[in-house]
Amino acid sequence: MRHGRPTDEQLKKTFVAVLGDVLTGQGVRTCTGLDESTDAALWAIAKAYPEVSLDLVDAARAAFAGQLDGSNAARWYEDLKRRFEAMESEAAPGAAGVPGADRAIGD
Repeated sequence: MRHGRPTDEQLKKTFVAVLGDVLTGQGVRTCTGLDESTDAALWAIAKAYPEVSLDLVDAARAAFAGQLDGSNAARWYEDLKRRFEAMESEAAPGAAGVPGADRAIGD
């Protein structure tokens, strides 16, 4: 069992192995350490098999590059932040009519 996060070198080996799997008609393994964007791109290849286009392979490589350089995580974080901000802005107008909504928890 691996402890901690995989190194970039381990991730590269895993990506190459899983890419090889999906290019030969196998599915995407779970618990690989690959992020959601990379997994989704690999699943797109698996679903397209045997008619896999070079564009799909390039998209998987680009997604994996985004995992290594942190851009996938940054995009995920920004998306999550936008969702929370949207939820807060939607909840704020309705809270005015809720008794006690202006008090802190425990007051």
